[in-house]
Amino acid sequence: MWPILIRTLRVYAPYITLPFAAVVGVIGYNLENYFSDKYTPYNASIKESRDDRLLSNETLESATEVEKLRYKANVLGTNVSPSLEN
Repeated sequence: MWPILIRTLRVYAPYITLPFAAVVGVIGYNLENYFSDKYTPYNASIKESRDDRLLSNETLESATEVEKLRYKANVLGTNVSPSLEN
């Protein structure tokens, strides 16, 4: 009796497991929809925000008055420990 039952289950396993998997999938899908927050706030793309930042740059407003390209900060004084600042 057991060999016949096991052989039958092995032959018809896809027909038995498919409806079970479908029921579990539908329940999981609905639980995920119930508990998850699907609202995603809008963020401008990186390219759009970069373009906006470049367009709002003050140097673009006065393109005829270009100052000399010179490094203004002292390289040796950028990362100085507090005891050496004096």
